[in-house]
Amino acid sequence: MSPATSSTITLTVNGEKHTLAVDHRTTLLDALRERLGLTGSKKGCDQGQCGACTVLVDGRRTVSCLQLAVGAEGREVTTIEGVADGDRLHPVQQAFLDLDGYQCGYCTPGQICSAVAVIEEHAAGWPSVATGDVRPEAGAPELTAEEIRERMSGNLCRCGAYVSIVQAVARAADARTPGTEAEGATA
Repeated sequence: MSPATSSTITLTVNGEKHTLAVDHRTTLLDALRERLGLTGSKKGCDQGQCGACTVLVDGRRTVSCLQLAVGAEGREVTTIEGVADGDRLHPVQQAFLDLDGYQCGYCTPGQICSAVAVIEEHAAGWPSVATGDVRPEAGAPELTAEEIRERMSGNLCRCGAYVSIVQAVARAADARTPGTEAEGATA
């Protein structure tokens, strides 16, 4: 008897359950795009290097071209299609629009999903390579342009909209914190 090469799985994507029969080698990206018709996440390099396929799995950034669909079963997957609250854009989406954080738009879904997670990671006090003092008692570092650039470094933009992306992330982070000025970090 040969081992099974496919399974029926249930994926929870953007709050909705989907049951799919998938080959064990099917990536989460291919399941999202080809099986569920959620084409917002883009296939860029297909090697986990560009970030165009970034989605959130249980609130954490994941390059979906490297994540197997079977590994996402029982977890909450959020794609760019699920970031907004109905017709109301997520603050990151609004900041990208307001500050031209996109040009051709190909990388934008991955950039936005990554930025949503970056803001949550920062708010939780997670340090980055750019964080000067990583001791827990130091608390969350200031979300400077350097911090944002480091935290977003896994998402490439071939058009070079990085200055606007950094400003958009800073503005969205400021909007998350009541009583702050939403001017954003300078790149």
